[in-house]
Order: sequence, then C-alpha cells, then structure tokens
Amino acid sequence: MSETPSTIDSGDTPAQSFGWDDTAELHKCADGGGLFHNLMTIRRGTVADLIRYVVSLPEEKQEDYAIQKDGDHTLNIAEIRRLRRRDDFPAP
Repeated sequence: MSETPSTIDSGDTPAQSFGWDDTAELHKCADGGGLFHNLMTIRRGTVADLIRYVVSLPEEKQEDYAIQKDGDHTLNIAEIRRLRRRDDFPAP
C-alpha cells in the first residue's frame, strides 16, 4: 500500500486559485474531426482573456473553439463556460 496520502477530497489543504494568468492558445477546430484533429491556433493570451473572448462570441459559434493551457490542459466549451461562471473569475 502506498504511503503517499491521497489529495482527493482531503479537505486539509486550501483550495488553490485557478491559473487565470497562465498563457494559453485559442484553437479553432477546423473540420469537425474532433478536438485534437487539425487544430489551428488563432490567438494567444491569458486563460482569462481567452475565456472572455470565447464567451463573447455568438453561442452557436462558441463550440468551434478550444483553449490549450500551455503544457497543461485543453479546455472544451463546457469547461470554458463553467470557468467563466466561477466566483473567482477575474474582472476585465
């Protein structure tokens, strides 16, 4: 059995802020072939700035975009919308 304590639902550590100022790229899913198929980088900025940009688009266009946090994670539209609604989302 591992001696490493689990961090899942431990409640012992304070919640960390999301990396709103992390650098990221905005991608347009070019051909509908899936999120990782033929992505085109169209903008770079902070995660918060790119989230603001995506949610400012007409709702029917938003699903065409994904945000890639540098070396970390790809945010799809559902996650982008959830992050935008967070209480700690930074004001412009």
